[in-house]
Amino acid sequence: MDPICNYLTIDVEDYFQVSAFEDIVHPKDWGGMEQRVVRNTDIILTVLSENSVKATFFIVGWIADKFPSLVKEIHNQGHVIGCHSYWHRKVYDLGREEFRADTLKAKTVLEDILGEPVLGYRAPSYSITANSLWALDILKDLGFVYDSSVFPVYHDTYGIPDAPRFAYLHANGLREYPISTSLICGRNVPVSGGGYFRLFPYWFTRFALQAINRKEKQPFVFYLHPWEIDPDQPRFHRAKIFSKFRHYNQLKQTRARFEKLLKDFSFSPLPVPAPPASSIEKC
Repeated sequence: MDPICNYLTIDVEDYFQVSAFEDIVHPKDWGGMEQRVVRNTDIILTVLSENSVKATFFIVGWIADKFPSLVKEIHNQGHVIGCHSYWHRKVYDLGREEFRADTLKAKTVLEDILGEPVLGYRAPSYSITANSLWALDILKDLGFVYDSSVFPVYHDTYGIPDAPRFAYLHANGLREYPISTSLICGRNVPVSGGGYFRLFPYWFTRFALQAINRKEKQPFVFYLHPWEIDPDQPRFHRAKIFSKFRHYNQLKQTRARFEKLLKDFSFSPLPVPAPPASSIEKC
């Protein structure tokens, strides 16, 4: 039997844009920071090319605005482009109109660079929660056909614990690709990327992800950020202790672990559902 093809996603943001540091780094200061996202994303692209893997890249609009050639290079290498907001602000911290404006700005920037529609969205820090489900209708109104923002776990800043663990349709028809969890002792355990990939030993991550494929017969959604393969990035010493732990834990091991992951599992981009047919009759 052929191996299940899992879904690889890369959230393209720089080290200073993460939610863990939003209390000490303001967007107005981003332009003065050392920019490392192009270098780090190029490394990711090289690793993917060496392993003949394609992925979905959810790109922050501010990054796209500043480095349009990076967006073009990702696209030219055959990867799928998605939207990851413009200012990387959590959805539930915004009003409806703020969210609409931010998302539309990011989507427009990406589409102007690519010359084609951008149909997928991922919220910063998985911040579509039970308190911000209103965002799904705005995404639908803006022309998105799929989302990958729901994390079915308990967490202090995100999560919808009782959400389905595998791909499903929202009431408005938007397809959801939730971030994958492993069901252990009746509890959803986050195992599929980011800080969890760095925190847990690789053998445990592989075991948990294999169980999703072999026992549940389902693909998993894996995510990574370019800054996670950059152990030499500048440090924010004024950040909270827990924020620093979340961000800096095991950065030196990430690239090697990622390369192992690409050899141990099969991957592709998230499937893009066909957009709804236009209701306008053509002559």
